[in-house]
Amino acid sequence: MIKNNKNKVIKTILLYVILFAVALLFIGPFLWLLSTAFKSNTQDVFGFPPSFIPNPAVFDHFIEAWTAIPFLKYLVNSFLLLIIMIPAHIFLTAFTAYPLARMNFPGRNFIFYAIIATMFLPEEGKLVPLYIIVEKLGMVDSWLGLIVPGLVGGFSIFLMRQAYLSIPKEIEEAAIIDGCGPFRIWWSIILPLTKPTLAALTVFSFISVWNSFMWPLIILKDENLYPIALGLAYLSGTFGTDVKTMAAGVIISLVPVIIFYIIMQRHFVSGLQGSIKG
Repeated sequence: MIKNNKNKVIKTILLYVILFAVALLFIGPFLWLLSTAFKSNTQDVFGFPPSFIPNPAVFDHFIEAWTAIPFLKYLVNSFLLLIIMIPAHIFLTAFTAYPLARMNFPGRNFIFYAIIATMFLPEEGKLVPLYIIVEKLGMVDSWLGLIVPGLVGGFSIFLMRQAYLSIPKEIEEAAIIDGCGPFRIWWSIILPLTKPTLAALTVFSFISVWNSFMWPLIILKDENLYPIALGLAYLSGTFGTDVKTMAAGVIISLVPVIIFYIIMQRHFVSGLQGSIKG
């Protein structure tokens, strides 16, 4: 009995050591970035052995990053994109996934597999045809051209479909007996039952919109329309050799993402669990 308890303790300790090492591997670059942003001009960033503790800690680089480019304008642009794109993306995704999960019609599986197939295409491979379509529609260098292509996505539809499949059909059948139509059943009964998955999609959408870089770089020419990720690239061009100022700019841009994820963390985890079970 004592030996079994000892083995259990050893396994638990090893598990925590491995988890700590993995966590350090992922959080290490962020800690280095944070340390770099607070280092003074006299402290070497690439010295060996590396020094992670700023001595002294300064805020000058944050001020430089904030004033060197219209940082506030880029932040506001990104927040406006979030306000527009996330509700539209969630609604269209949830609306599209519902018939693929709960209705029987010819070609349903073909449509679903075609949507899933888009997940295996590299994003770079979609840029040329997508740009041609947007150009033909006259939406280049506009927020319409930036927003419309990102309103739907194969992964989001797949996630919502899995959430719908986990809901018992008896609930839907009872609603039909009560006289509810398809839209009423989806909007009032089925959709509210997928709130955890909707929360997970909200987090994914937030991160995707906030970090979007390649498509805005291609479609936008007016600097006044730049989102924060593209603004950081502009900052990198301004301070190409000043790693500390660039690190400070990245830290500023990460603050909203971290705050949002902390708020949504519980819903995000439960949403993914529900989708996986489904």
